[in-house]
Amino acid sequence: MTVLRLYPPPQRKMPLHGLYLALRLHRRSQAGGLLIYANYIASLDGRISLPDAHGEQGVPATLANKRDWRLYQELAAQSDIMLTSARYFRQLARGKAQDLLPVGREKEYADLAAWRLDEGLQAQPDVAILSRSLDIPQAALEAVGDRKVLVLTGRDADVRDIERLTLPGVRVLQNEQFELDGAGIRSMLAAEGYRSAYMIAGPEVHRTLLCGGLDLLFLTQRHRLLGGNDFSSIMQGQLESSVDMELQSLYLDEQALLHERGGQCFACYAVMPGV
Repeated sequence: MTVLRLYPPPQRKMPLHGLYLALRLHRRSQAGGLLIYANYIASLDGRISLPDAHGEQGVPATLANKRDWRLYQELAAQSDIMLTSARYFRQLARGKAQDLLPVGREKEYADLAAWRLDEGLQAQPDVAILSRSLDIPQAALEAVGDRKVLVLTGRDADVRDIERLTLPGVRVLQNEQFELDGAGIRSMLAAEGYRSAYMIAGPEVHRTLLCGGLDLLFLTQRHRLLGGNDFSSIMQGQLESSVDMELQSLYLDEQALLHERGGQCFACYAVMPGV
């Protein structure tokens, strides 16, 4: 399975497996620093999720595909900790979550599990839940009891909610500011010793991280129009100012043209510092 590298030049074919693993993101942060990266798959008209028959937002089957999912798993394999939202854990409690926070345990991802161990990483990344409300079902937290779980919230979080969530293996960290912000999230996680963090939450968390937090954005763009008025995109809500992104790499998934009508592209962007 190969892809065609379009940028940076020269163009050449490269194997799909290992494409993102070769970035070694877990080793790219400066001493005492933290690299935060995010990943989305979007349609050509910007949809990352649509409501299902029950009104639950999720990645539609017409968008998801195994080739993109392989790269999703490779990004997960390089993370010390995965950043998600309380909404994800509420979905998990209802059996509506897309997955149980990879690295996947299926046979096809056994190479990634072995790679983590070879790199001195623990079997699974830890989990950080970003939440203002602290509305997180305890049953869902128990589903990730095999790893450390951090809950990141604002300075004025209710003490009773904090005490309710302080379970074995779960710690609640409060930002210095009333609201969670990218700089605060980065500071709290770096202080815990993490060096690579993979954000897999929705556009609200993405917007929060863009303010002083996010370093890299990985974006798969499926060459398909989905339509629909009730949808999520990679960015919703107001930004204090526009955020410039610098293209780092772009690959055309040629073989997807043979198996998936329209094909897709894999891109990576670096978040440029504000001016």
